[in-house]
Amino acid sequence: MTGAFLAGLVAGYGVAVPVGAIAVLILGLTARTSFRVGSAAALGVATADGLYAGVAALGGAVVAGWLAPVAGPLRLIGATVLLALAAHGAWRALRVPGRRRPPKPAPAAVSTGGPDRSASVEAGPASVRRGLDTPTRAFVGILALTLLNPATIVYFTALVLGRADLGGSGTAVAVVFTLGVFLASASWQLLIAGGGSLIGRVLTSDRGRLVTALLSSAIITVLAVGMLLGG
Repeated sequence: MTGAFLAGLVAGYGVAVPVGAIAVLILGLTARTSFRVGSAAALGVATADGLYAGVAALGGAVVAGWLAPVAGPLRLIGATVLLALAAHGAWRALRVPGRRRPPKPAPAAVSTGGPDRSASVEAGPASVRRGLDTPTRAFVGILALTLLNPATIVYFTALVLGRADLGGSGTAVAVVFTLGVFLASASWQLLIAGGGSLIGRVLTSDRGRLVTALLSSAIITVLAVGMLLGG
C-alpha cells in the first residue's frame, strides 16, 4: 500500500507542477477575493486530477488479470506515451519565449498546465474570474475547466497500465494510489493559492513557468525510465 501511495504522490506532482493559466487564475482569485475562494479553486483542480487517476487506476485494477499476458508490451507502450508527454511538455515550455505576443482582450483559449493540459474556454480570464467569486462557484468552475483536459487521463492510464509495482493489485491499491495523486495535486495548488505575492509571482513568471514545466517533464521521464527498468 505504501508503494501505491508514494507512486500516486509522484504521479500527482508530475501532472500538477507545471504552472499554466489555471495557476494564474487561482492566484488571481485568492488576491481578489479570499483564501477560501482560492483554496476551493485549488481543490477543484486536485479533485479533477484525482478523478482521472481513479478512473485509470480502478480500470487498471479491473482488467489487470486480463492484461497479464501482455504486461511486457503494455509497459513499453506506457513508457513510450510518458516519454512523449514529457518531450512535448518540455518542447512547449522551451518554445514559448521565442513566440512572445501581447495578450489579446478578446476571448481566448486557456491552457490548464500539466502534460499538455490544454482546454478552451469561451471567455477571457477576467470574465472567468468574475464568475468564480464564491468557494462553491470556484470549486465547480475550476473542476469543470480542468476536466476538459483529456491528456490527463492518457497520462494516468499509461502510468497505471505500464506499472505492476504499485504495491499490489485490486481496488484498495487503486484507491490508495488515487489518494496520493489527490494529495500531491492539492498540496501544490494550495501552495499557489496561499503562497502570497512573492511565491505567486515567482511561479507564474516566465522563468517560473519554464522551470516548473521542465521539472514536470523530468518527473514524467523518471517514471517512464523506471517503468522500463522495472521490466
